[in-house]
Amino acid sequence: MNIEQQVELLMQGTEYGDEDLKKAMTVELRERLLLAEKENRPLHVYCGYDPTSTDLHLGHTITMRKLRQFQDLGHEVTFLIGSYTALVGDPSDKNKARPILTEEKVAENALTYTEQAFRVLDREKTKIRYNGEWLSKLTLVDLIRLGQNFTVQQFLARDNFSNRLEKGEPIYLHETFYALMQGYDAVAMQTDIQVGGTDQLFNIIVAGRKLQEALGQKPLVGIITGILPGTDGVQRMSKTTGNIVPINSGANDMFGKLMSVPDSAMGIYMRLVTRWSPQEIEKIEKDVTLGAFHPRDAKLKMASEIASIFYGADDANAAQENFIKTFQQKEIPDEMPEFDLHPGQTVVDVILAGKLAGSKSKARALIDQKGVRLDGEVLERGDALFPHPGVLQVGKRRFLRVK
Repeated sequence: MNIEQQVELLMQGTEYGDEDLKKAMTVELRERLLLAEKENRPLHVYCGYDPTSTDLHLGHTITMRKLRQFQDLGHEVTFLIGSYTALVGDPSDKNKARPILTEEKVAENALTYTEQAFRVLDREKTKIRYNGEWLSKLTLVDLIRLGQNFTVQQFLARDNFSNRLEKGEPIYLHETFYALMQGYDAVAMQTDIQVGGTDQLFNIIVAGRKLQEALGQKPLVGIITGILPGTDGVQRMSKTTGNIVPINSGANDMFGKLMSVPDSAMGIYMRLVTRWSPQEIEKIEKDVTLGAFHPRDAKLKMASEIASIFYGADDANAAQENFIKTFQQKEIPDEMPEFDLHPGQTVVDVILAGKLAGSKSKARALIDQKGVRLDGEVLERGDALFPHPGVLQVGKRRFLRVK
């Protein structure tokens, strides 16, 4: 890839909440890549992971996917385990203080992180470090000097803190240490590029860059990735909401959960999780829009690509075959009523005409509950034109062959 193609790939799926900031980071990224090429050296790239639990899900791997892109382009990648930041707990995007973990619990959780990370990262090209290596050596005087670079107002202006302040909920002093500690990680490793999700925007763009500059280093370039929605396609992937895609539960489980993702979320999954280039993704989306590629087939392709990242091509292909056999063909009767589709009929029209629901309101309710499928694919809009002939399933036992 030339430099412009590298920039396009590395900025794919990034979100900054501010177009000017994104443009500035794009310019700085291009400059760093050009400088690295000129000096014939790799960029120092890292992302930190606090081992607050033992298992990772697909949402956790978005930043790892970005790290892998840097690896594939020849840069030096560090997978930083937040052995000390995990003791504080990241307050980003939290409406209450995180529970403080013991050092023993953090060490126990960290044991599983690296092995799971190597499902995405190149084991031979990845440096594993723990931030206790330098944070444990900071004195109280060091912490005071780091804190001199920030104001209390900067912290209170953050949404998660300001919301808690407005509600009268406590903000603990130790929570403000987190950004200082993460910023110092960047200083300690003389970082060129830091990768993180949008919830890390303050820690990376404000704390990391400011501390590096204050301590005589060139401010890092922040690559801020979007947050992956869960299998519902709307809410952030989280164990709490139960919409996760685990990365250690097997290819069949991963493939099935990916196939349950709504069509509307396929674009962000392709941009954040797959190995595809911007041009490849654009072609798939264009073909789907023009009707040259069925959304179901596009999702099968996407699920196979993602499963192959974590489990290899053979297991991914087997999972696809298993999905088609188990889910798309499961419990579909050989005989069922038939219906001749007429131009202009909507999904609700066909449901009512086929006597699969007693009223429009009941038909819409079934659609809202994701209980209406065409050839195994969930139909999300009742007012949309009926997509194409096939087997329409409403609920678990009502079927209609639309011709």
